Amino acid sequence: MAEKGVETKLDTSVLNAEQQEKLRQFKIKTRIDNEKYIRAHPEVEVLVGDFLREILLKRPADIREFAGGKSCTGTHAHAHVHMHTHARVFLFSLQFNLF
Repeated sequence: MAEKGVETKLDTSVLNAEQQEKLRQFKIKTRIDNEKYIRAHPEVEVLVGDFLREILLKRPADIREFAGGKSCTGTHAHAHVHMHTHARVFLFSLQFNLF
């Protein structure tokens, strides 16, 4: 099991050429789909910006725990929980280079 807070780089060298190509195509399609979604929903940029601003202001030791909404003290708790849920997806996507 990986140590908490340590990102793991996937070893794609264990895939054969066909699997590597399928993974490459999947990543390309995912990036295109993500870009289309972000362009259709400009509020995503605002949510991500708000989340990053909170991280930079509060500088939590455990960003993943913070993204879970446990440390959120804002006045719009429901919106923040919603934002933090999307932020977790965003952080996961960044970890696997899906954006």
